Amino acid sequence: MRKVLLFLLLAAVFTFSASAEALYTEIEDLNGKNIGVQTAVLYEELILDRVPDSTIQYYTMPNDMILALQSGKVDAYLIEEVSYGVQKKNHPELTVLEEPAGYINATCIIGNNERQDRLLSELNAFIAESHENGMLDELYDYWIADFDPVNDTCDITGFTGENGIISVAVEGGYEPFSFISNGNISGFDVDFICRFARAYGYTPEFYEVPFEAIAPGVESGKYDIGMNIVVSAERNETGTLSDVYYSTPIRLVILGEDESSLTFFEQLGESFNKTFIREGRWKLFVQGAGITILITVTSILAGTVLGFVVFMLCRKGNRIANGATNVFLWLIHGMPTVLLLMILYYIIFGSSSLSGTWVSIVGFSLMFACSMIDMLRVGCSAIGRGQFEASTALGYSEHQSFFKIILPQAAQHFLPIYRNDVVTLIKETSVVGYIAVLDLTKISDLVRSRTYEAFFPLIVTAIMYFIISALLTKIVTAIEHSIDPKRRKKDKILKGIKEVE
Repeated sequence: MRKVLLFLLLAAVFTFSASAEALYTEIEDLNGKNIGVQTAVLYEELILDRVPDSTIQYYTMPNDMILALQSGKVDAYLIEEVSYGVQKKNHPELTVLEEPAGYINATCIIGNNERQDRLLSELNAFIAESHENGMLDELYDYWIADFDPVNDTCDITGFTGENGIISVAVEGGYEPFSFISNGNISGFDVDFICRFARAYGYTPEFYEVPFEAIAPGVESGKYDIGMNIVVSAERNETGTLSDVYYSTPIRLVILGEDESSLTFFEQLGESFNKTFIREGRWKLFVQGAGITILITVTSILAGTVLGFVVFMLCRKGNRIANGATNVFLWLIHGMPTVLLLMILYYIIFGSSSLSGTWVSIVGFSLMFACSMIDMLRVGCSAIGRGQFEASTALGYSEHQSFFKIILPQAAQHFLPIYRNDVVTLIKETSVVGYIAVLDLTKISDLVRSRTYEAFFPLIVTAIMYFIISALLTKIVTAIEHSIDPKRRKKDKILKGIKEVE
């Protein structure tokens, strides 16, 4: 226990540490160094000709680059000037090179569906009008120039919806553009789309997805609009982009002097307050844990039933049924979990209204069913054929022989594997954030994006996964013990035997 506490303390110290002074003054000084950039934003293309020997490292969350910079994994990272301003408020030790890395234009990408042309025309008209009447300048001042992460809110009401619902993909963890505030989606991009929806009679539904999944999701038709897409020649060829709705310089962020006056324990207390107390963020962790438990338990139950049914259809040796099952097992087992979920969400169920949570349940149920089939095959093959023949000789039907003689013994062989697969499934659910599911891991990411702290969100998330795993493992272990013949009481063993006098 002491070692665990020491590890947590060292991790916290490491999290709150900072470099003493900046080492770089020009972009060329970073040549040969490690530079961080968020996946799919393309900012690295702005400086590659000036730092040809540098190594580019890609990160999913913008705030993960802060941790990488503090720990020395990268020497600098690229980010929009407006986002750097927010990060600077939370991490005073950050600074930037005086010269911008370049400038980018951001647009909306329009979904590949029957409303594409109409939405493109309406968005372009709205953007042009917003430039003329100063609405975009107003949004810029409110969300960027004078951004207050605690008090700034977005009006997500007042929609008439006569023209239907539009699904909008936002990152959800990128202040000040899109983030979770008081349990609701907020930010520059959200405010912009809400004003557009009110002007053109839509009701927006926002989906928080990783940035790199926004464009593929929109191009597949799963979402109507994707926000904050950086303009590039290649994207102009493959995607349908709106006109530019904001521009910003890109900055190279490096470590400077630590200007914080708080002591270590004051920083720790502030981090705890921001992570759990402020805006009632502990409720988000509870919500995320509930989604994780729902997906896990439902997938285990559905996968167990599905796997058992398929095994029963195949166990008599039907070549067609076994051949089809083996091909299906090969496909599912050979596919990465996140890839399976994205195929289900963006392709197979791309045109349906099925939520990411239920798509996740379908995907994990299929995965667990495949494991269940393998476990039943291994468990039943471990029981000698002689026991089946003996039971039929005693007058048991084939059905009775399997359920009363073969299956109880086979369960003793595969239940330990079953228990391990339950734990594995719990851990694998952590990738469902790729298909817009606010599970425990995704909630941790969103909270980190607001607090700019990693220690408490990550540690508490890990502890909650441990608790969920322990509870489900306990249940499976209890079932395993309940059917173990060696654990039967004496009166149960003698039940049905008539004592001869």
